[in-house]
Amino acid sequence: MVGTPFIGEQERTYGNEVVAWSKGVLGNVEKPIVISGPSGVGKGTLISKLMIEFPSMFGFSVSHTTRAPREKEQNGIHYHFSDRSVMESDIKDGKFLEFASVHGNLYGTSVEAVEVVADAGKRCILDIDVQGARSVRASSLDAIFIFISPPSFEELEKRLRARATETEEQIQKRLRNARAELEQGKSAGLFDHILVNDDLESCYENLKKILGLTEGVKTARKTYPELVDLPMEHSVSKIDQKILINCGAAEYHKASNNMYALDLSLLKGGSPGRTRGLNLYVVNPSTDRVNGDNQLS
Repeated sequence: MVGTPFIGEQERTYGNEVVAWSKGVLGNVEKPIVISGPSGVGKGTLISKLMIEFPSMFGFSVSHTTRAPREKEQNGIHYHFSDRSVMESDIKDGKFLEFASVHGNLYGTSVEAVEVVADAGKRCILDIDVQGARSVRASSLDAIFIFISPPSFEELEKRLRARATETEEQIQKRLRNARAELEQGKSAGLFDHILVNDDLESCYENLKKILGLTEGVKTARKTYPELVDLPMEHSVSKIDQKILINCGAAEYHKASNNMYALDLSLLKGGSPGRTRGLNLYVVNPSTDRVNGDNQLS
């Protein structure tokens, strides 16, 4: 995606304007996480707990908004606070993965916000409303979608009033939107998991189970293949979603031990202009099964 800090660096390096760029990733990049739910349900608290317990594993996608900052909110940390005209222009230019009008203000997740997290080697968390989740679900981003629900509508109202940051009119608007979001959260095919936040600690433990986090796991689980210098003489063939590179033999039945497989199954699913990963494996032709169903080792 053009217009990001990464692209700016490439333009300075090459001395030319970059008009298109597809950035691939070597290794196994885990899916981003989309967390949605009505205001006051505890999304922010759950995300904060993840960030504190797993600081090197997750990165928070900072959303843009046209609303005014609340007390103690910092630009670039809690939100990117933007003028409406600027944000509308960026949306028109395709710089946003999703956007929506909520409570009279624009909210959205820029492509750059997701890429900043991925470029830091972390798993991106998106805290967005149900409208935004629906937009991301319809995009190319392959993510895990989680909806946080309150134990009851009455409890949600109690939590909203306890914040004491809004007028009665604003609270009523949020409650009307919350009813609609709770109904939309049940939409078939939109969310992969629904968590009821009746007890914060229990809800947090269930969230960690969904994300495959066990006690003692504090760092990101990644696999990085060794870089390979291919000889001038090599043959290439394709089976299903794998490209086989045979170094030193022109035919498969004469395959040497220097055979590699490039797995293309994750070419799709990254944010626009990206991939989720390209996995490179060493193949032993005498023992490994090479097909679309079995991972090579």
